[in-house]
Amino acid sequence: MGLFDKLFGKKEEINPNHVYAPLAGEAVAISEVPDPTFSSGAMGNGIAIIPTDGKIVSPVDGTVETMFDTGHAVCLKSTTGVEILIHCGLETVGLGGAPFTIHCKNGDTVKKGQLLFEADLAAIQAAGLPIITPVLVCNTDDYATFETFEGKDVTNDDIVISVAK
Repeated sequence: MGLFDKLFGKKEEINPNHVYAPLAGEAVAISEVPDPTFSSGAMGNGIAIIPTDGKIVSPVDGTVETMFDTGHAVCLKSTTGVEILIHCGLETVGLGGAPFTIHCKNGDTVKKGQLLFEADLAAIQAAGLPIITPVLVCNTDDYATFETFEGKDVTNDDIVISVAK
């Protein structure tokens, strides 16, 4: 991106085959999630993020398929058909929505970086629950190539999953 692009706001092109980090933190292998529902790949392959910030933003341009009433998770479908589940923490559905603030609804069209929901990470930890956040591609089998990028600190500017048909 050149100086004039920075000054005059030319936006970087979003690659539709990339899933960007939906929250800031450390990206780790999905196998590190201490819940076999996620770590086994039964719901799809992906990564997990140990968050440092409770703002969960869209990792793609797409549509909100399901924003859970309790605010603990969201399912998105990218403009190219990548089906993504972001599940903040483990067993957080049992908190009845208390530590979550929802900023989107089913059917909303969203852009990469748009705020979806917020989580009070301290409240989740105070309830004795892990804050590790699985980010899964639920239709992993639709892609011939599937690559994850973990082992580093990430923000919404970082690619965490790349897919290709």
